Amino acid sequence: MGFARTCAVALVGVEGVVVEVQADLEPGVAAFTLVGLPDKSLTESKDRVRAAVVNSGSAWPQKKLTVGLSPASVPKGGSGFDLAVACAVLGAAERIDPRALSDIVMIGELGLDGRVRPVRGVLPAVLAAADAGYEQVVVPECAAAEASLVPGISVLGVRSLRQLIAVLTDEPVPEEDPDEQGRPDPLMAGLRMPGTGAATGMHAAQHDHGHDLADVVGQHSARTAVEVAAAGGHHLFLEGPPGAGKTMLAERLPAVLPRLTKGESLEVTAVHSVAGLLPPGKPLVDIAPYCAPHHSATMQALVGGGQGIARPGAVSLAHRGVLFLDETPEFSSRALDALRQPLEAGHVVIARSAGVVRFPARFLMVLAANPCPCGRFSQRDDLCECPPSMIRRYQARLSGPLLDRVDLRVEVDRVTRTELTERGTRGESTETVADRVRAARERASVRLAGTPWRTNSEVPGRELRSRWYASLGAMDEAERSLERGALTARGLDRVLRVAWTVADLVGHDRPGATDVALALQLRTGVPRGVPMAIGALS
Repeated sequence: MGFARTCAVALVGVEGVVVEVQADLEPGVAAFTLVGLPDKSLTESKDRVRAAVVNSGSAWPQKKLTVGLSPASVPKGGSGFDLAVACAVLGAAERIDPRALSDIVMIGELGLDGRVRPVRGVLPAVLAAADAGYEQVVVPECAAAEASLVPGISVLGVRSLRQLIAVLTDEPVPEEDPDEQGRPDPLMAGLRMPGTGAATGMHAAQHDHGHDLADVVGQHSARTAVEVAAAGGHHLFLEGPPGAGKTMLAERLPAVLPRLTKGESLEVTAVHSVAGLLPPGKPLVDIAPYCAPHHSATMQALVGGGQGIARPGAVSLAHRGVLFLDETPEFSSRALDALRQPLEAGHVVIARSAGVVRFPARFLMVLAANPCPCGRFSQRDDLCECPPSMIRRYQARLSGPLLDRVDLRVEVDRVTRTELTERGTRGESTETVADRVRAARERASVRLAGTPWRTNSEVPGRELRSRWYASLGAMDEAERSLERGALTARGLDRVLRVAWTVADLVGHDRPGATDVALALQLRTGVPRGVPMAIGALS
C-alpha cells in the first residue's frame, strides 16, 4: 500500500482554502476514485491526470487508487487541482518521494500531453497558502510573476509535469520545445474567461494617455465635480443632453485618481485574477480600474452571480476604481437598486445554493443620464417635445434611495458654438488636477491616520459630527435645508463629507462656510453664490 499527500487551494469568491490532496494505492482491481465534494470539472480531472502522467514518461499504477480532498465539507471546483492530484498519485506510486510533497502547494491544470496550463485566481490562491503558513508553491510558468507578488513565499514556475517530476526527484530538468516566434502562447488562453474582453466594458482598462481633461470644452461645474469626486471618493451623477461631454468626463476620471497602493493593488489584482481578466504580461493592476457595463446588463452582471460558486460582477471589477453607468435610466430598476448595499458597505455578499461568497466592492460610481427620453429637455429652452408625464416617468426610473447615496449631482449644459470654436481657452490638464487630488488625498490620510478609513466618503456621519466637525456656523445653511426637507439626514452627512474634501483641495484646516456652500451646490444643484472652481477658493 502506498500513500502520499500534497496541497492545493480551493477558491470561494476571492478567498482561498488550503486543501490537502491525499492519494492511496491498494491492491485490487485498477480503479480511480475521487472523493471530497468535487464538481464536474474536477471529476473530469481523472482522465486528464492519467493521460498527462503517461505522456510525461511515467507509468500509471495499475491498482485501486483513491484520491481524497480534505476538508471534505468544502465544495471544490475547477481544474487547478490537476497538478496536485498527479503529484500525489506519483508519490503514492513511489515515483516521487512522498516527503518532498507534503509541504508544497501546487496550483495548475494539466493538458493531456503533460503541459501545465494556467488557471484563474492564482494570486488569491497563493495568498491563502501564505496565510496558512506554507512557504513553497508550484504554479504554471506563465503565472509565476503573478504568484511572486506575495511576499515571503518561494515560487516555482514549471511548464510541464516532466519538469516538476525532475525537480522533485533531483533529475536533470528536460528542456521544453519553445513556441514558434510570433505566435501567441497557447498556454495563456487559460488566463482569459470568454465573454469578458475589453469590448464588454467589464475589464480593468489601462488609461489612454490621449484622454486629457483639457479636451473637455466648457463644463466648469462638471469638471469641479469630477475633481471633488476623485479627491474624496464621492459618487457622481451627471445629467445633461446628448453630446454635452458626460462620457468624456467619466472616461478621464480614472487618470485623475491616485495610483493604487501596494495593498490596494493586491486587492484589485485578486478580483481580476478570479474573473480571468488579468492582461498577459501584466500580473499586477496598479492603476484604478474602469468598468462601463452596457445598460442591458443584468443584476447578476452588476453585483456578481452565475451558476455554482458566484463570480465577481461589475461592482467588484471596479473595486478601488470607477464604475460608469451610462444611460442610467435604461438599466433595469432591479439592477440599479441592487447597488444600494455595495455603495454603503463597500462589499457584496452573494448567497447561492453552492455557497456564500463575499467580494470587495468599494468603487466610485458615476451615473450619466439624459433629462428626458429625447434628451433635449432644459429649463432654458423649449426644444423638448416629450409630454411632462413622460419626463416624470423617465426621471423616476432612478429611485430616491439610490440618488440619496450620490454625493454630487451636476447638470451638464449643452456646449455653445462660442465655447466649441474659441481657441486658447482650454481648461486645466489631467496632470494639474491629478496633482491637486493627490495632495488632497495626502491631507486626508494624515487626518484619518489610525482609523480604518482612507477617504472622506468612507467616514461615518457620527464620526464626522463628533471628531471632524466644520467651523462654527459653517453648517447652518445645510441644517436649514434639512429642516425644510431639501436634505435627508444621510444627505446632511454627505454634504459634510464633501465639504471636508473641498477643504482638503483648497488647503483649509477644516471646512468653512464657503466650503460647505460649494458642497451644498454640488449636492442639490441650487446656486449658492460661490465660484465653481477649486482654484478660485484657494
